[in-house]
Amino acid sequence: MTEKVYLQNPYLRQLEARIVEKKYMNNKYYVKTNKTIFYPNLAGGQPGDKGDINGIEVLEVYEDGDDIIHVLKSNIHSDKARLTIDWENRFDYMQQHSGQHLLSSVFYKLFNGETVGFYIGKEYVYIDVNLPTISKEEIEKVEQFANKIIFSNFPIKSYIVEKEDMHRIPVRKDPVVNSNIRIVEIDGIDFTPCCGTHVRNTGEIGLIKIRKVEPYKRNIRVEFVCGNRALKDYTWKNYQIGDISNLLSCKDKNVYHRVEKLYSHREKLKKENRVLREKLSKYIAKELLEKAESKKGINVIVDKLTNMRFEDVENIAKNLQAMGSNIILLGIDNLKNSQFLIARSKKLDINLKNIFNNISKQQKIKGGGSPQTVQGGCNKEELNGILKAFYDEIIKALDKINR
Repeated sequence: MTEKVYLQNPYLRQLEARIVEKKYMNNKYYVKTNKTIFYPNLAGGQPGDKGDINGIEVLEVYEDGDDIIHVLKSNIHSDKARLTIDWENRFDYMQQHSGQHLLSSVFYKLFNGETVGFYIGKEYVYIDVNLPTISKEEIEKVEQFANKIIFSNFPIKSYIVEKEDMHRIPVRKDPVVNSNIRIVEIDGIDFTPCCGTHVRNTGEIGLIKIRKVEPYKRNIRVEFVCGNRALKDYTWKNYQIGDISNLLSCKDKNVYHRVEKLYSHREKLKKENRVLREKLSKYIAKELLEKAESKKGINVIVDKLTNMRFEDVENIAKNLQAMGSNIILLGIDNLKNSQFLIARSKKLDINLKNIFNNISKQQKIKGGGSPQTVQGGCNKEELNGILKAFYDEIIKALDKINR
């Protein structure tokens, strides 16, 4: 059984220990010591520690029953071990984990919202709270209340309780073990069974900043950061807002209103642009119809359009489909690739999908469609040949109709 020193003193950064077992598997060394300060990965939902043993990097730490296993890349040629953790990494997770307890407690106290899931990651932390919805004002209330507790610098402590004594403690959630239950208490404010590492007072959490709240499986998911992460989050956002305000020549407090105004103007221009493009599509359709080849009373329109949106080409084809009895063969010759759109007026009895399937057996084309319209993509150098193949097949179909 490994003595878990990290539970007794999470602030201990280095420890002298003795190696009691060592195994070599899969090009790695699995080392068990008589005691450790390394927190194992995802024990209680908290990521494991980083660090080294005798200067050799610890790749992973995990629980194996009552033992803690350290995975190393290289061998340790001694039974003596000096364990050193990455303190910056450890303290960061202590801040996040203690902040999670506090924030969960505040949701419970203010809105009776229970935490039904949580995640502590390298960049952010979230809790899932069983509330169907929550307002911005209520989120602000939660954040302010949590930070008020932080600034009050209440002590955080842990202790072991047996199951028969659990009724004396107002825990926020039930323990998952039946004996040696470790309780983490925030000075009468919150009592939670937990095997993680925590700061010794709320002041060391530093700050809680809620970044995002969104619906999740009939609950709400609250993403937040604590301590140094909160400072980093504020720093990059402050720089971003500063850069945007300089770009827009406005005060940082007016950035949102300025962007909102620009967005509204952009939407107006998009609408005007769409109307103009629709008018242009009708004009191009009339031009193409004037140049059409007549085959037994049916207009056959063949053309290549350069650097046009496919959406606009579709509108051109739709306009032509509504202008009498027309067969439309349009190629779109763009810089990087080519596309084609083949269509017919509704009253013509030609199955373009069958024609597409026949041509696709002979040429490399991708796409599909319906009996009335097919479309697809091809290499630039193959576009002319594909349009000709469709033209030839359609003319054959027209000949059969008129026999």
